[in-house]
Amino acid sequence: MYDVSYRHALKMCNRYRHGNITAYKNLSEFLKSDIEAVLVLIPHAFHQEVVRKCAEAGKHVLCEKPMAVTLEECDSMIEATREAGVKFMIAENHRFLPAHRYIHDVIKEGLIGDVLLVRAYGGVNEIAGITQPGSWKGDIMKAGGGCFMDMAAHKFATLEWILEDRVHSVTAMLSKQATGLPEKGEDNVLAIVTFSKGAFCELVVSFTQQTVPFNSLEIHGTQGTIFENHMWDRPVRFFSFSRAMGENRKKWFEPELEHGPFPHYYTISVKHEDGHFARCILEDKEPEFSPEEARSAIECILTGYLSAIKGREITSEELVDFAKQNCSASIIKELGEHIVTRPGLPEEKRVKPLGLDIERAARVMEKHGLDLVIATSPVNVYYLTGLPVLPSAPNPILFALKNMYHNIAILRWDGHVCLLHWELFRSTEKFCWAN
Repeated sequence: MYDVSYRHALKMCNRYRHGNITAYKNLSEFLKSDIEAVLVLIPHAFHQEVVRKCAEAGKHVLCEKPMAVTLEECDSMIEATREAGVKFMIAENHRFLPAHRYIHDVIKEGLIGDVLLVRAYGGVNEIAGITQPGSWKGDIMKAGGGCFMDMAAHKFATLEWILEDRVHSVTAMLSKQATGLPEKGEDNVLAIVTFSKGAFCELVVSFTQQTVPFNSLEIHGTQGTIFENHMWDRPVRFFSFSRAMGENRKKWFEPELEHGPFPHYYTISVKHEDGHFARCILEDKEPEFSPEEARSAIECILTGYLSAIKGREITSEELVDFAKQNCSASIIKELGEHIVTRPGLPEEKRVKPLGLDIERAARVMEKHGLDLVIATSPVNVYYLTGLPVLPSAPNPILFALKNMYHNIAILRWDGHVCLLHWELFRSTEKFCWAN
């Protein structure tokens, strides 16, 4: 196991007790080990770099979704793994959920006729992550956007496969309902999607759902309707006029499938996903969920983001033309200015640090073998953060901090800055984390 935090890697090794696991302090040493395949679970913006290094080391790669945050990065990953001759698959567990496989087969067999209308929903509660300034979750640059990048990757990859069709256009409305942090992306999205064969889709994803996670799907065709909900013990119900249904024709039918409400459907889908990838390695065959299909999901997401920026429907062809002329990374850079913030949501302003050069600081820390720089004087805290630290200075976020000024700033080797208010006069034995 390798993690940027060696302490975290050791912790994870101790948690999984299915044999001896070695923790590595750097990626290059990790990739020199005798492992055959790597599972990449890191923030989205770093997928491309790590996947390329794994491929160059001759390791098969299973990478968490979304594939990457730009089309250029997707292409780079495909090129690197093809040149290295290694197996490469994005860990899209929704493609391997038995309920979704059943729906795919029902539609393929024509049991609900031609698909006319789809409604797809996915919701989780990520408020803790998206409202935390230091968290990568929902950070536009580290995660490639908010919930649309994070969750619509599931939806687009699954729907294009279930319908055996490609997305033609996307019209997306993005909103921030839970946080005013400027670096964070959307936490709720409503998108209208059209498919090449003519079906329409209402696609909704949310980071602010106040229940356990679940997904739901409605598919209406010329000969019937399918309902799916991951919270049902029997997740699929469908009604069909097709004579192929026999005695179940014109009745609601609930097939028996391998399934269980949250969190069990995750375990089931990941089991099938990982098992499939392992068999592809052992039997030397290509994964049924191809990198090109995973790339298509990213193309759909970026089409939606470009739609929000332009304020109109965007076709996949327009997205491809835009990417050729401007590089799709420019969409992510511009995205934050086009996310609607809920009226009345407190604005959390940031001041750009005046003296800190993160790249220079990283070089100095690396030179001296430092993992952290801890600043405790008001001047140095201001130097690292740009935030006023004295009562006489105006501070726009005081109300959010309950009038507590920061008196400690910690700069990590990778550029992350953490702010602390240490209540110095309370028991150090109880609250101190340092020996």
